[in-house]
Amino acid sequence: MTTSYSVFRDESKLDINYIPSKLPHREKEQRLLSEFFNFIIQCPTQMTQRVILTGDVGTGKTALAQTFGADLTSQTKRKNLKFHYVHINCREFRGSLQPILHKIVTAFRPTYPARGYAADEILATLMQVLDEEETTLIVTLDEFDSLIEKEGSDAVYKLTRIHETRQGQPQRLSFIFIMRDLNAIEHLDDSAKSTLQRNIIRLQRYGKPQLIDILNDRAALAFTLGAVEDDVIDLTAELAHSQTGNARFGIELLWRAGKYADASELGHISAECIRNAISAIIPTLHRSELASLDFHEKLFLLAIARYFKENQEAYVQIGEAEKAYQVICEEYEEPPKSHTQIWLYVQYLSKLGVLKAEVVSSETRGRANRISLPSIPAAELEQEMNLSLQGKR
Repeated sequence: MTTSYSVFRDESKLDINYIPSKLPHREKEQRLLSEFFNFIIQCPTQMTQRVILTGDVGTGKTALAQTFGADLTSQTKRKNLKFHYVHINCREFRGSLQPILHKIVTAFRPTYPARGYAADEILATLMQVLDEEETTLIVTLDEFDSLIEKEGSDAVYKLTRIHETRQGQPQRLSFIFIMRDLNAIEHLDDSAKSTLQRNIIRLQRYGKPQLIDILNDRAALAFTLGAVEDDVIDLTAELAHSQTGNARFGIELLWRAGKYADASELGHISAECIRNAISAIIPTLHRSELASLDFHEKLFLLAIARYFKENQEAYVQIGEAEKAYQVICEEYEEPPKSHTQIWLYVQYLSKLGVLKAEVVSSETRGRANRISLPSIPAAELEQEMNLSLQGKR
């Protein structure tokens, strides 16, 4: 339940099922899909097409297909052409062809019986329905790998060769197959394999700048004005990039962080909200590794934790981090280590995954080193360091 201080304007824009009106950095792939299926507008029943979309998790395969389907539906409607787009996740049906085909048919005939018909019969019914409706259809089979694993070559052959049994009749059924891994095709026999390997669109992993654009777009739709600052988007993009460029992961992080912000009545999403969000998804505090740090490494981490806890920022310049460390050293009556030694601490803690250090360019400051605490909440790290340093004063 949202409240008057909620950071959300419309949190549904961060839902996994939300179909954006545009997909940043997938324009090329969307144009290619449009070229492959241009015949739907030019000569609807003269040919069919099969296209594979492949790429890692979070590269936008599902969103690309759904956005394309919605766009093509709008185009055909404006031209008074009969066309339908149906999107099915094969894994929801455990890769079984019969219930997948039943789901497609019920898009046209909602009362079609769920039992009593084999896959061949349902496929024949589907073609009959398309003829009766005088329409063309693109079916996207998402997680197509699961159907190949469960049903093998026979199912692929039935789907892709259906029009060979309809010589001289209108061609109405085309497919988009979404696959994470093309290796599944290698398990098919040659006849089935040959029907799939013609048109393949590979979606590369998003880079960090691309993820920043995607997250900014979603944040503008989902959150109130000013609720998410640039540094928070930058940190979220960095975390998503570390997860194989997974845009979906970054979008989920923003949603979770928004919930933490609302629970704390902050009115905005802080870097600490992001750290709490990722800590809830991926536990990252390895106490055994932290316990093995030497005394001044722990002092430095305590300084970093306090800085981020007190300042609610996503990044700290190395100079500011050193000042915070010097304050901690005074508390513990310890002479601080040199700048060179501090930088060695930063590099080692980065290797452990506790911190992240990077060099950034600025128009005013030139090149500078900055540090982030990417995945451990500052309050949690401070507590852990205080416990570890008990009795050391």
